[in-house]
Amino acid sequence: MEENPLTTIINLFRGEEIRSIWDSQNETYYLSVLDVISVLTDSKDPNAYWRKLKQRLKVEGNQTVTNCHSFKMKSKDGKMRMTDTLDMKDIWRLIQSIPSPNAEPFKLWLATLGKERVDEVFDPEIAVNRAISYYRGKGYSDEWIKSRLIGILNRKKLTDVWKEHGITKDYEYAILTNEIYRSWSGLKASEYKRLKGIRKESLRDNMTDIEIILTDLGELTTRDIVKMENPRGLKENLSIAKRGGKASKIAREYYEKETGKEVVTSENSIGGRYQEENEVTVISQG
Repeated sequence: MEENPLTTIINLFRGEEIRSIWDSQNETYYLSVLDVISVLTDSKDPNAYWRKLKQRLKVEGNQTVTNCHSFKMKSKDGKMRMTDTLDMKDIWRLIQSIPSPNAEPFKLWLATLGKERVDEVFDPEIAVNRAISYYRGKGYSDEWIKSRLIGILNRKKLTDVWKEHGITKDYEYAILTNEIYRSWSGLKASEYKRLKGIRKESLRDNMTDIEIILTDLGELTTRDIVKMENPRGLKENLSIAKRGGKASKIAREYYEKETGKEVVTSENSIGGRYQEENEVTVISQG
């Protein structure tokens, strides 16, 4: 079984506490810059180290400093103070700028990940095998994994059709996807994830069989209508996405009438729930 990436990160931080906060609007984690610097440099004054590092990064034209976000986090004295944070991508860039032996394990790990992704470009089967290993490691059956991979391919077919009909921006794909979800479940993707108590985890990976079937039906119906009617741009495609979701809504209503079961549930596959949207959490070994 492959090690969970979060576990790897925790181990690389040598079990030290790294404060983080979840930003539900951008659906990303932000980590305390000072905590990372404190762990990786053993500096007696992380604030001073960060000030000097920021100056150097600005001179070099590094955008990491520009990407800083400030959030209130509990300090060692128990008070809530504004703290510089970066998302995971920029935390990696920050670490690569720190000349410290403690940062070397991170740099080696990132180099290994980079090599793996390059290898996958030459041999895509490696990526498929990696995905299968991840899913098996999380306890999914081979039959479920097979269905999931087919679902990913079908989703790609839908986005390809949308692209052919004038959809080019990421936010447009998100709007159309949300319309399908909302039309049959009554929830946008972000609201659905909140109901299930998940964050960055895949929504589909945390759906029940019937939820997945209805999601697939809505997307398949949308794709076929788009092919037949040749809409152009967001407005026309949005109307069709709503119709595609309605097909799943009809199927949902019939299923619930015949079985007496609710389709949309808070059930998930992670074995727990995130309780608050913007809580400060701590990365550390248990």
